[in-house]
Amino acid sequence: MRKVAFLLIVLLGVAHFAPFIKCEDDAEETKEEAAEEDSDDDDDDEEEEDDTEVKEDNGVLVLTDNNFDTFMEGKDTVLVEFYAPWCGHCKQFAPEYEKIAQTLKDNDPPIPVAKVDATQASQLASKFDVSGYPTIKILKNGEPVDYDGARTEKAIVERVKEVAHPDWKPPPDATLVLTQENFDDTVNNADIILVEFYAPWCGHCKRLAPEYEKAAKELSKRTPPIPLAKVDATVETELAKRYGVNGFPTLKIFRKGRAFEYNGPREKYGIVEHMGEQAGPPSKQVQAVKQVQELIKDGDDAVIVGIFSNEQDSAYELYTEACNTLREDFTFRHSFSSDVAKLLKASPGQIVIVQPERFRSKYEPASHTLTVKDSTSASEIQEFFKKHSIPLVGHRKPSNDAKRYSKRPMVVVYYGVDFSFDYKKATQFWRSKVLEVAKDFPEYTFAIADEEDYADELKSLGLSDSGEEVNAGIMAEGGKKFAMEPDDVDSEVLRDFVMAFKKGKLKPIIKSQPVPKSNTGPVKVVVGKTFDEIVMDTQKDVLIEFYAPWCGHCKKLEPDYLSLGKKYKKEKNLVIAKMDATANDIPNDNYKAEGFPTIYLAPANGKQSPVKFEGGDRTVEALSNFLEKHATKLQQKDEL
Repeated sequence: MRKVAFLLIVLLGVAHFAPFIKCEDDAEETKEEAAEEDSDDDDDDEEEEDDTEVKEDNGVLVLTDNNFDTFMEGKDTVLVEFYAPWCGHCKQFAPEYEKIAQTLKDNDPPIPVAKVDATQASQLASKFDVSGYPTIKILKNGEPVDYDGARTEKAIVERVKEVAHPDWKPPPDATLVLTQENFDDTVNNADIILVEFYAPWCGHCKRLAPEYEKAAKELSKRTPPIPLAKVDATVETELAKRYGVNGFPTLKIFRKGRAFEYNGPREKYGIVEHMGEQAGPPSKQVQAVKQVQELIKDGDDAVIVGIFSNEQDSAYELYTEACNTLREDFTFRHSFSSDVAKLLKASPGQIVIVQPERFRSKYEPASHTLTVKDSTSASEIQEFFKKHSIPLVGHRKPSNDAKRYSKRPMVVVYYGVDFSFDYKKATQFWRSKVLEVAKDFPEYTFAIADEEDYADELKSLGLSDSGEEVNAGIMAEGGKKFAMEPDDVDSEVLRDFVMAFKKGKLKPIIKSQPVPKSNTGPVKVVVGKTFDEIVMDTQKDVLIEFYAPWCGHCKKLEPDYLSLGKKYKKEKNLVIAKMDATANDIPNDNYKAEGFPTIYLAPANGKQSPVKFEGGDRTVEALSNFLEKHATKLQQKDEL
């Protein structure tokens, strides 16, 4: 028994000390592992330090922001794919690209094939204007050659070898370069030409450039070709001034020297399609009565039809000239058919505007007719179009807002506007209420608008949470807005609201931050409520910056703008100011902030005609030079 007891005591002792022995072993192992990890970290540090090293992935070289320039030195031709790891097209293309890499590696001499993760290498993606994935570029002596062909080994290898040939030279640009010397001759002799006014420093211009050149190449192949041209507006300042170029890029269509605004897309296929349409006649021929009947029955815009005897009719030529200027704003039609003329109750040499059935009312004629005489001018025809293009109460939509509803004051009634079969009756019920008021205020424009289409506008009027089925507001001149107090809308309530506006009894709605308690710094803070008081002060020149708190360019400008304010602080009749345009309304349509920062000088003697600061150089010196040139109240111009 004693021996058994002794053995039990020994076993218990061993069991007691075993964990401590194991912990010491673990500690030794941990120390060794830590040492190994430290060693690995050191190796990693060494690898991270050499961030110019070019790695290879399945035969494809991996380029980054850090190793790109070093790698490209001395390289004649390099094929580069810009990709995104999540891009399905990129994943699908990867095996083919690896084959291309192997094929070009075996070429004599070998041609490097590389790839760039554009989601990580943001500098390279920006430098080469990468906007989609995968983007393939052939770099010839560092200069990009776009590749738009098939994504197959055969097509890409063939094109790369062609560019890599010692005798290869890039084709001349299809885009014409216009200067003061050749501008007039070029545009005056062109039936149609698209001209871009650009600035070399402009980011939007840089993004447009490759699309514009591709479109120029495509349109040059047409019969007859449609030329595209460009003007460096920072050099050809007289041309830019002549055509009112205030921002970049500005595109204009010229027809035999006459300038028209370009309102089309800004990518290759959009430009090609739009210019193809622009090159055609501005009016489409209507041959069948049924075509016009359908437009009147189901259309949602004014139906404009010119009736003529034939294409040689002098009235038809004048009509075409008038249509050319406004072809962006209206859809024009013409007919030589006696049946169409009979339907419209018109004779050759007359132009008829008919409102669709949905917009007719007992308070206005169903159509308007203009007889074109020998004394009639193109501008008179254009005024006829503009005057009768909208009904007494029309349907304002985002698609027609700028073209049809720019006139102020404008009374807008918001509700669920829907002309489909199930909701047409309710839509017309409320429209009829508006018509009863509109007939008595011909000096104002009246419109109905869908509350969902204009949710932001309703919010700016403070009506988004009114709880009413129908709301109303007035858009007045100078960007001022007025909201009708939430109420059960009927004709009399709406009439009282419009009459109160007419008599000047309403206060405008202005989104505004609180007025600063102290505003004595070198840069004055303007809010919606103080815009008129500070910016529109006719005794002072005011330089106003519209900014957004999240805007990187605005943050970069801030110290320079503050320095500018300090520089001119002693000038009693000059104010340097800023306004957060995301938190405040700009209650004047002449001061538009379509991007950030936007800077205007509001001269003391021209508050309704502010001068916009253009250019990417927003240094103290550049802004000072701008003030020197345009300010009217500087007391010490020569000393500053």
